[in-house]
Amino acid sequence: MTPDTEERSATTEHVTDKPSFPTVKRPFHRILFTFVVLASSIVAAWWFTRPMSATASTAADPATEHVHGAAASTATPATSVMLSADAARRIGVTYAVATRAPVVREIRTVGLVTYDEARVKTIAPKVDGYVEELYVATTGELVSEGAPLLRIYSPMLVTAQEELLLATKLVKDVADAGRNRNNDSGSHDAVRDADVLLNSARRRLRYWDVPDADIARVEASGEVTKTITLRSPIRGVVVQRNVLSGQRTMAGDALFQLADLSEVWIEGEVFERDLSAVRRGLNVTIEIDALNGQKREGRIVFVSPVLSSDTRTAKVRVALSNGALTIKPGMFATMRIQGATGSEGITVPRSAVLMTGERALVFVRDSDGMLNARNVDVGATDGDRVEIRSGLAVGETVVASSTFLIDAESNLSSAVSAMINMPGREMPGMEMPSPASKTTRPSVTGKPERKP
Repeated sequence: MTPDTEERSATTEHVTDKPSFPTVKRPFHRILFTFVVLASSIVAAWWFTRPMSATASTAADPATEHVHGAAASTATPATSVMLSADAARRIGVTYAVATRAPVVREIRTVGLVTYDEARVKTIAPKVDGYVEELYVATTGELVSEGAPLLRIYSPMLVTAQEELLLATKLVKDVADAGRNRNNDSGSHDAVRDADVLLNSARRRLRYWDVPDADIARVEASGEVTKTITLRSPIRGVVVQRNVLSGQRTMAGDALFQLADLSEVWIEGEVFERDLSAVRRGLNVTIEIDALNGQKREGRIVFVSPVLSSDTRTAKVRVALSNGALTIKPGMFATMRIQGATGSEGITVPRSAVLMTGERALVFVRDSDGMLNARNVDVGATDGDRVEIRSGLAVGETVVASSTFLIDAESNLSSAVSAMINMPGREMPGMEMPSPASKTTRPSVTGKPERKP
């Protein structure tokens, strides 16, 4: 074989062997690539569509929503509760019947005990002087009416007493002279003028708060006293003392302040919405914590005509008798104002109504002993009962105590019932495939393959 022939033979062999590789390996790579892409698409579709479907189903199911986030929502209707008589006794459940009765509106507020301003007296001398002796030396001391407070020396009072004695002597001299002149007209005029002068001297001392007894004593004795005693005009407690023994006082200085505590005021604030039920003359029950919650009866004597722009309240003042002086200014008290009586309405005990913030409900017992939750519309309330405007009829029996426990049992029963009855109770994404779903299909490689 020549070299050219060998070269052509090798070339022929090379050409003959070259197409053998693609005919065997290229279809296998294509099939493998196609299988991988198809399997990845199936897995991705299963992964992304299955949780979304479960979530959507869960969101669309009211029972599932109740269990996973709205179990405590007040919008969820409570279920009925069956309670035996023995169980009711154990948890303290009592019952009451809805009745029709007059509706009395009660308003509660906190009050503060203070002085009756009309019963406070200030002791202030009307002349200049010096305090010779102080009979009341401490604040808070109880003094009786007419009791001495202090002795004061005043040159003005001494001069007034001397004028009183001169006028008294003049009246006596004029009267004696008239009798000696056989009661002529001139003597009558002189006696009248002397009497006017005497009365003027007495009146001046009275204007300076000198008691009539002291004036009469000066006239009877004919001697001027150096000091004048100032006495208490009322029976009361010394709430202020602004004087010391030996002190010089000026006319108008407030030396003492006395308060008559036989009647005190209780002042409180009433909200704007309650003012329509408050008026003068209404009876008010006062409870004072410092006196072990003793209840006293008073009356409203003042309702402020001005409303506070900051608190939207008006001041209410109650007068309260305090003969034993056990109620002291500064004490706190609870004011319970009985508002104007309205028309008759359906009422139940206050403890029978459960206020959730968004609604008010009661539990009504039917003939089978089942306790059914029912929404009601409440109205006015007093210390013990509350008005039911709608949702309840006269004669129906309601739970009057332990209402909160019944509500908790009702909500628990509702949650358990919703959990049992909802479809697809499994957690989203945690479902396991059932045997029925494990079907087979032909593989792209020709071998049987399980469906995921």
